Amino acid sequence: MATDLYEILGVERAADEKAIKSAYRKLAMKWHPDKHKGDGDAEKKFKEINGAYEVLSDQQKRQQYDTFGSSGGPGAGGGFGGGGGGFDFSGFGGGGGGQGFADIFETFFGGQGGGGRGARKSRARRGNDIEANIRITFHEAVFGVEKELEIAKSDVCGNCKGDGAEKGSSIITCSTCRGSGEVRSVRNTILGQMATSHVCDMCEGEGKVPEKQCGKCHGTTRARVKDRVKVKIPAGVDNGSTIRLSGKGEGGVKGGPSGDLYINLMVEQSKQFVRHGQDVHSELEVHMLQALLGTEMSVDTLYGKETIKIPHGTQDGKVFKLSGRGVVKINSDHKGAHYVKVRVNIPDKLSKSEKEAYRKLAEDSGLDVSKGGLFG
Repeated sequence: MATDLYEILGVERAADEKAIKSAYRKLAMKWHPDKHKGDGDAEKKFKEINGAYEVLSDQQKRQQYDTFGSSGGPGAGGGFGGGGGGFDFSGFGGGGGGQGFADIFETFFGGQGGGGRGARKSRARRGNDIEANIRITFHEAVFGVEKELEIAKSDVCGNCKGDGAEKGSSIITCSTCRGSGEVRSVRNTILGQMATSHVCDMCEGEGKVPEKQCGKCHGTTRARVKDRVKVKIPAGVDNGSTIRLSGKGEGGVKGGPSGDLYINLMVEQSKQFVRHGQDVHSELEVHMLQALLGTEMSVDTLYGKETIKIPHGTQDGKVFKLSGRGVVKINSDHKGAHYVKVRVNIPDKLSKSEKEAYRKLAEDSGLDVSKGGLFG
């Protein structure tokens, strides 16, 4: 019997691994000999399906088949029909697929493709980690806040609780591997009879399959869910900080642990303060007479109003430090400082009385202010 392998599985030549696997599972369940006892045609059809999948599920064999019409490379005999895409299934047993040259090497060098109890243990795996972004205010970053967000993720199907079976139906022994989780095949080679095993594709190494697939996840055991998560953001976080919530990522597969959720923080800028690490910076406008004569002024800080003393003769750009008035370091009591930079404000307009007073002051100081400027 000879035909195109893609036609046997009913898939396009460009089909990906997932589509090929899905098509195989449906056809294998449909044509399994246990459902057609005594039907020789069904048994041949089942062998065709297994043989086609044996080749198309293996990247190297598939590439060779697409190129040369066989999985053995140019000049390989027996298996495939001369470049036309045909295939001879006489070498395949009823329970699995055939064995190519690569499988012989796997047997000799320890790579038997998994299977059996070891394969079942390896099916459990950790869920994927996921990311989410949260935007918070400058004040929330400084003092901490609790937020709630909604996360869309893949998780264990709530309908079947992760076993892939519809409610009311059972989990039964896989008829392909008969519960072993692996399929063994024997092939005659120039080195004699070679036996190999690989993970059963019908049950994916579990040894059991749903009697009736879950109507929600279609037997995949996975479903898209929306989960509401509360996030406690500690005081002192900064823009670009990341918070990890253990076990809040995607659910594990086949009983594996859940992944983690990583939350990236985007902190809005303050109109009043500029932050550098745990330190805070701001500016204070001071009239030139206040800078000249000295005064005390009130300053806004993260923790309320503070009074600072402006000494007489304070120059523009002078910086005053308020210790312990900065941002707290995460998970500690240490706080940075608040730095206040003075900006001396020189008025660009003066009243008549102000002009006279400043002129008199300049003359007493021996300054010539008769040309231009505010007094010209």
